[in-house]
Amino acid sequence: MEMVDESIRHVSKYHTIADFSLTNQNGKTITQDDYKDKIYVADFFFTTCQTICPIMTDHMYKIQSATFKDDEVLLLSHSVTPVKDSVPVLKAYAKEKGVVDRKWNLVTGDKKQIYKLARKSYLAVKEDGNGDIYDMIHTENFLLIDKKRQIRGFYDGTKPEDIEQLLEDIETLKYFGGS
Repeated sequence: MEMVDESIRHVSKYHTIADFSLTNQNGKTITQDDYKDKIYVADFFFTTCQTICPIMTDHMYKIQSATFKDDEVLLLSHSVTPVKDSVPVLKAYAKEKGVVDRKWNLVTGDKKQIYKLARKSYLAVKEDGNGDIYDMIHTENFLLIDKKRQIRGFYDGTKPEDIEQLLEDIETLKYFGGS
């Protein structure tokens, strides 16, 4: 599978997801500690997206269903329009999409933090962007993160076959202790 960001080749194999502090659909602060010793799937979306996001959200829902009884696996969706996607907006979206709070966080917060996470931690997008109000991330990537906060795979969140592969890879990771 091709890495999304060519610069990942120059990143240490011990590259980890940076610390973060964001707010979920219930107004709760979510940090890396909420994902400590967990395997998780991360993505980037926005509630008003009419193109790839509804498909991606349906696929995240499928992952939620497939891992529902598995406390080792969580989901984390970052809003790329955090000003528009306030807590009440995320809450309404979560309710509409069948999000289970203990399993799946939809997070909003500081746009610069979210975009830096997307580009420098999750390596989900190639371009650096310019940081202004028109700077926009639109990526179909789902990322599988292990218990050591390391990226274990990139998947196209719009393709059912990639979701099947992702679910298989979660099982493989679990077999090897999640890291």
